[in-house]
Formats: sequence, C-alpha cells, structure tokens
Amino acid sequence: MATSANIAQATAVQNASDTKQASAALIGRVLLSVIFILSGFSKLAAPAMMIGYIGSVGLPLPQVALALAIIVEIGGGLALIAGYRTRTVAAVLAAFSVVTALAFHNALADQNQFIHFFKNIAMAGGLLQVVAFGAGRFSLDARRR
Repeated sequence: MATSANIAQATAVQNASDTKQASAALIGRVLLSVIFILSGFSKLAAPAMMIGYIGSVGLPLPQVALALAIIVEIGGGLALIAGYRTRTVAAVLAAFSVVTALAFHNALADQNQFIHFFKNIAMAGGLLQVVAFGAGRFSLDARRR
C-alpha cells in the first residue's frame, strides 16, 4: 500500500516539475521573440529609413535585405512563440542575430554599439539553448509528435 502511495506522490511531483519546465520554456520563447517581432514591425513602419541604414553599412540590395529581415524577425518571432519548427527557427534567429551584430554593431569602441553587439550575441546564446532543448510541451512541435 505504501508503495503505490509513494508512486502516486512521485508522479504528482514529476508532473508539477514538467509543468513548471514547460511553462518556463514557453515564457522564455515569448521573451526571446518580443525583440524580433517589435524590430520587424519597426522596420515596416519606416522602410525608407531602414533601407538607407542597410545601404549605409555596404550591404548589397538593401530592399531585399529589408524584406528578408522583416520576414525573419516577424515570421521567426511568431513561429518561436507558437513553438513551430522551433529548433530550426531558433537556429535561423541565432544566425540572424550574429550576422546583424557583425554587420551593424561592429564599431565596438562606441559604447552603444558595444552594448548592441553583445545583446545580439547573448540573444544568439539564448536561442541556441532553444536549439539544444527544444520548445517544450506547450508548443506546436509537441503536438506534432
């Protein structure tokens, strides 16, 4: 009798732990996504300014780069929140974060650029955690299994 009670208690503790972990994964995905979604919408709000900024760092085809950035940021951010193809989306967003750090925030003598550079690098690190551990139970990925 005591054994089945212990098993039931252990199962309840494990379920509570699983729910906390799944909730933390969801909250983490939302928090990582917010900056991408807001950035994507800010690009939509001022495309001419963004095209000029992209061109100013010497990237070719700034209109195409802007369109790709908007798709990656808004589409990737929303997919990350939903937990849809999470590992792939997180890998793309991590690469995007590193590329934008190198292309747009490489003047490390400027304190503002220094902060933005390492913010992007830190975001890439957080996204690589999502690549490694997945979306968690509260995701579309979990429903597809």
